[in-house]
Formats: sequence, structure tokens, C-alpha cells
Amino acid sequence: MASNLALDPKLLERALKVSGERTKKAAVTKALEEFIARRSQKRLLDLFGTIDWDPNYDYKAERD
Repeated sequence: MASNLALDPKLLERALKVSGERTKKAAVTKALEEFIARRSQKRLLDLFGTIDWDPNYDYKAERD
């Protein structure tokens, strides 16, 4: 899908350098992939401590 974006040239150059990608498209794609991965991980981390566990639950007994 073709898109026209007004990107900060300094940020784009920095992204090219730190990503090691050869093209602007590849650098932007990698940046978006990493952004999505980090946000997904953060949502998982936010779930920690939100589930109440029953200390008397016997998972082995449920196998039968």
C-alpha cells in the first residue's frame, strides 16, 4: 500500500543508522514491528497481579 508520510528527516536518518537497514522503507517497517511488539509486551505485563489465584487449587487432581 502506497502512503505519503511527512517524516522528520533527522529521525529517519537515525532510524536508518541504528536499525542497520539499507532502505527507508525497511527501517520504517522494522520500527513499526518493534513498536507493536513492545506495546503488546507492555499489555501482557500490565496483566500481572490482576488474577486472583486460589492457593488451595490442586491442578494435579483436575487431571483425572
